[in-house]
Amino acid sequence: MTTALDVKTVLETAIKAVDDKKANNIVALDMQQVSLMADYFVIADAASNRQVQAIVTEVKDKIQEAGGEVKLIEGFQAADWVLIDLGDVIVHVFSTEQRDFYNLERLWHDAPYVDITELLVTD
Repeated sequence: MTTALDVKTVLETAIKAVDDKKANNIVALDMQQVSLMADYFVIADAASNRQVQAIVTEVKDKIQEAGGEVKLIEGFQAADWVLIDLGDVIVHVFSTEQRDFYNLERLWHDAPYVDITELLVTD
């Protein structure tokens, strides 16, 4: 039996995995005061559906390698908006057009941004 990862480890692992696959516009929202769904949302987009799927696969693999659990992946086949439920962290990976359309940051504007700069790779 593996021990559950703490929420900060899940968040950091997910952000790094999304970044490793060159996702665009990566943000993390602290949802603790605004939603019962999750403690954090990670939101990113990609230019193609194939890249969306590659990002989702990377998140799934890295979370599982770290000993975490992927509860649900929704929307993988269409790859316009894929939701990855990691428990206290939910990762949203959009195609660029769908991200602009749904604009989750505007929808959840009460949620503060998490400073993730130290987690992102700079070229």
